[in-house]
Amino acid sequence: MDGETPRRSGKSGRQEQIIADLRLYPAMRVGELAERLGVSSETIRRDLAELDERGLINRTYGGAMRPVVYEPGLAEREGLMVPERQRIAAAAVAGIEANDILMIGGGATTLHFAHRLAAVQQPLTVITHAFSIALALSVNPLIRILMLPGQYDGREGLIHGADTIDALQRFRANVAVLGASGLTVEGPNDAAMGPGLTYGAMMRRSARTLVLADHSKFNRPSLTVYGPWNPAITLITDMQPDGELAEAMASAGAGVEIA
Repeated sequence: MDGETPRRSGKSGRQEQIIADLRLYPAMRVGELAERLGVSSETIRRDLAELDERGLINRTYGGAMRPVVYEPGLAEREGLMVPERQRIAAAAVAGIEANDILMIGGGATTLHFAHRLAAVQQPLTVITHAFSIALALSVNPLIRILMLPGQYDGREGLIHGADTIDALQRFRANVAVLGASGLTVEGPNDAAMGPGLTYGAMMRRSARTLVLADHSKFNRPSLTVYGPWNPAITLITDMQPDGELAEAMASAGAGVEIA
């Protein structure tokens, strides 16, 4: 690992630095942290034990890794950050044009998007793996809906799996509209492996991608990074990202639109 970590004095400063390091590197050893912070391995072990108890990191044998975010089910998430999600959804719908072909991933924010999209009187084709998305759009006879095959996830109300990925290879879309469990310097990510792989396939099969995510997702790592930041991605959110996340997105050429 290149570069030196500026030392922060005191236990609280040291533990803040450990968390910051784990945002950059998925996992670190006790010896690495001790050397970077200029303290003993035993001090680092005590710090890691405290941070693990607070749920800020995950202890591993001989070190630590960044925490994996647990995400509540869709029914629970629908009642969270509603005004922010509604603004994000409205901004995303404004960028959709007549006759567009869309791939829409499951999730609470994309469901807000689907409800708003259903009110737009223009012909569209939508490819989705989420029953809630299909149901929301079905009220508009101008929208043709193609459901993807695969394994059903009742908690999320969506389809995923090898059959889903295989079916996506037969389609091309103008726009992928995707949510995220978290946004990190590596890219948007999802808390579940199956849906995350599906979102990655949707991104690759679309000319451009809209990632719809509110500010609570900033710097939240979760299980599956479904694609790196790139110039074809626009993040639509409610607050301007800052720090390392903003730098990573700018360096990759990804866009940001504030709703």
